[in-house]
Amino acid sequence: MEKAAEGSTGKAADVVVKGEAALKPEFITTKEKFHQSVDAEWQRSNGKKASDEDTSVDKNENCTAEPEAKKFKADPEQKTQVEKPDGKRYRGQNKSRPHIKPTTYEEKRLCLSIIQDRECPFGDKCRFHHDVAEYLASKPVDIGESCYLYDTFGKCAYGLMCRYAKAHTTPDFKTMENKDLVQAREGRNPVKNSLSKDLQNRLRKHSVAFKKSAEYLKTLSNNKDNKEQQKNGEACAAELSTDLKEVEQKEAETQLQSVPDKEPPVKTVGPLTDADVIKLRPCEKKQVDFQDKLYLAPLTTCGNLPFRRVCKRLGVDITCGEMAMCTNLLQGQQSEWALLKRHESEDLFGVQVEGCFPDTMTRVAELINNNTDVDFVDINSGCPIDLVYKKGGGCGLMTRTRKFEQIIKGMNYVLDVPLTVKIRTGVQEKNNIAHKLIPEMKNWGVSMITLHGRSREQRYTKLADWDYIKTCSELASPIPLFGNGDILSYEDAVRARETGVSGIMIARGALIKPWIFTEIKESRHWDISSTERLDILRDFTNFGLEHWGSDTRGVEKTRAFMLEWLSFMCRYIPVGLLERVPQKINERPPYYLGRNYLESLMASQHVGDWVRISEMLLGPVPKNFNFLPKHKANAYK
Repeated sequence: MEKAAEGSTGKAADVVVKGEAALKPEFITTKEKFHQSVDAEWQRSNGKKASDEDTSVDKNENCTAEPEAKKFKADPEQKTQVEKPDGKRYRGQNKSRPHIKPTTYEEKRLCLSIIQDRECPFGDKCRFHHDVAEYLASKPVDIGESCYLYDTFGKCAYGLMCRYAKAHTTPDFKTMENKDLVQAREGRNPVKNSLSKDLQNRLRKHSVAFKKSAEYLKTLSNNKDNKEQQKNGEACAAELSTDLKEVEQKEAETQLQSVPDKEPPVKTVGPLTDADVIKLRPCEKKQVDFQDKLYLAPLTTCGNLPFRRVCKRLGVDITCGEMAMCTNLLQGQQSEWALLKRHESEDLFGVQVEGCFPDTMTRVAELINNNTDVDFVDINSGCPIDLVYKKGGGCGLMTRTRKFEQIIKGMNYVLDVPLTVKIRTGVQEKNNIAHKLIPEMKNWGVSMITLHGRSREQRYTKLADWDYIKTCSELASPIPLFGNGDILSYEDAVRARETGVSGIMIARGALIKPWIFTEIKESRHWDISSTERLDILRDFTNFGLEHWGSDTRGVEKTRAFMLEWLSFMCRYIPVGLLERVPQKINERPPYYLGRNYLESLMASQHVGDWVRISEMLLGPVPKNFNFLPKHKANAYK
């Protein structure tokens, strides 16, 4: 399938559908012809007959059905498919996704004592396999002949559990090592910021000391008491006469003169001591140059460490971990601390935290400052989801300015690195408040501000307001302000920079086409081939196996995150197919057949076809495999 001219009969060349990207007419087709072509080519490439299709990927059982095409005009025949019974359209997230347990795809694992060649401390009570032959009989078939971990590090920590075990297993079931590679990487830890068992135990026992946080929180408490005392004192002061004040003043002066050698209770003048300069001044904090940088937004679920490594290879400057809840970090939750991990390739890296109270946010900032290696800490005050907003976090902080001020000042007090803030235009769609907050945040000590040009109510609907971002950028000067919203090409980036922002943050654009960073830096439209895109996915696969493991659990976790990413990546339209360049982020792709089979497969909006792509890299899915994407694939606004 080199060209898809036969598909052009499905849609008239001169018909322009509102909200759809403009493609060359010879590539456009219909939904039915698209799937017929993709399915037929898949069957041919895998040597299957049509009757055997149910043995590969079942589009009806294992995956959700493909969403109906978005309708811009009322269509009586299609209304029941696009709308709910109450007349509202299906939109947003799939909130009731099934939880996949770690044991779902591998009920019983091989005991680590067998892999590490030592005695099992649990003896007969151990619930894992100790018989290698029995384990291998139940283990899924190996995926490939070469193991990325063995080829890169000289050894694979997963041994016989590895899904590429053939590459490093001897006939007597021993794991091989490449001593030269092992020696070359000795003492080198590519991933930082892991949670140690000692710290986790101390956090769970509440035995971690937060000295600086206690100092700051004490000042908040004192200020509150002083205000109450001042209020009461003002009522009493009106009753005191001027004569009494003069008498008290004279008595105090006489007392000081009679005891000249006695020091006053509070030392107010004298040389600086160590106690006076323990706290770093703003000019002594670590300085970060944010100017003219490309910033990959902290992306929940998809912005994981392997994806950030892919983006680093493609030219991004600043990376940031996924949003972490401050309370979960303070409780020592392993899953939350995993969001703070940093790869050695991330040369300018920060972490983003979410919270709504000064005490927890100040403590978590001190915890991060003392136990991780980061270049900056970011406060998420732009998260629109109800779970966060209703308890006062995320966008809720923008309307709680007193708490917001206390959080920023407290975190600044305990941090040795810059503190940044990410905000939206406001909460309500037609009531922008960011321009009121930005001058205040400058006084509170923020080092950089990122502004997403939409309100909480808008979420990701309508276009970002870059005129408003320009106004806010002028107000923020000389503090750097980054703009965020709707950037999908280098032309969008050029227009964004014309607003005077210090830099650009890219979120969905990086998920749809992570090579956008290369396009911006080289000022060109990259007509990337389907093979090159598959190579990018292969890099992600290798990084995922390194990060999550090359055993069955690691493979399926890598697959799950890849499928989440493919739910965005399928929206990309190759430059060579566009009638008008560039593609806009709010334009959904029509059904089209690409210049080859792989390009067509990558354009599919069906979860089953995403699974097929994952099978090219990670082997067949398990029999009980099930996947429901987090974001509904028809959410093109």
